[in-house]
Amino acid sequence: MSRIGKQEIEIPKGITVTQSGGVLTVVGPKGTLKKVFRDDVIITIADKITLSVKRNDKFSRSLWGTYASHIKNMIKGVETPYQKKLILEGVGFKSDVKGKEFHFALGFSHPVIVPIPEGITATAEKNNITITGIDKELVGSFTAAIRALKKPEPYKGKGMRYDDEVIRRKQGKKTA
Repeated sequence: MSRIGKQEIEIPKGITVTQSGGVLTVVGPKGTLKKVFRDDVIITIADKITLSVKRNDKFSRSLWGTYASHIKNMIKGVETPYQKKLILEGVGFKSDVKGKEFHFALGFSHPVIVPIPEGITATAEKNNITITGIDKELVGSFTAAIRALKKPEPYKGKGMRYDDEVIRRKQGKKTA
């Protein structure tokens, strides 16, 4: 039994949740989110949202808690946007937002240009990058894609890291 799936999900005031044809729509003050859900889990919307398993097989039970978490994240996202912060460390490393694109100088022979997806707002002040949006999955995957451009290295700590991430430093070569 899923501990997360068994719990009822509260719907805060000002947020409407509707379902039609396998598509769950959450509308709130910050925007609208839509997500397609399989019919293996029955989603019942009343004053609270309850989820139940259609068939008692392993696949349906695994989706039960996952779908509950997705719905909670959608409701929380349209209420208060998700935010991730990155810190770019290193001499000569720069980040700029120009229009709907990120422009990075990451020590390569060319600038790295990354388009910002729809539904995400991004700011870059000095070497602090802030990414916000109402879709938790989109914010997390875009932030991870940007971090993957220049991962932090363990000797000097240069590269791009999350705001709360701690880089384990290694000791360099010892001279005789």
